[in-house]
Amino acid sequence: MTPQRLRRHDDIMQDFRRVHFVGIGGAGMSGIAEVLHNLGYTVTGSDRVDSTTTRRLTSLGIVVHRQHVAENVADVDVLVRSSAIRDDNPEVVAARALRIPVVPRAEMLGELMRFRRGIAVAGTHG
Repeated sequence: MTPQRLRRHDDIMQDFRRVHFVGIGGAGMSGIAEVLHNLGYTVTGSDRVDSTTTRRLTSLGIVVHRQHVAENVADVDVLVRSSAIRDDNPEVVAARALRIPVVPRAEMLGELMRFRRGIAVAGTHG
């Protein structure tokens, strides 16, 4: 990997400092949210379900809203959506109206892992 490619990645990630996750309580979403939080990004999210996962994120200092409302995205740079979130979700609609990029979870994961070495673990449920 060349320094120029690494710098390009840094530039992309610096464009987004405030990241909001719609459906933050999901297994994939919560993991990405926690990693970004640990890297120094300002992370917020929303999930209608109160769970041990959302409580853990809150204990780390991540603001988790219990309702999906437009006001939750007023001050974010990018919105990450779970595949379970529909196009008519109030936060997705508001983000698009504000011209805030709306990206799927898989795309954010890809951006996070770009130029990094990943390890896949299978059979983690049993």
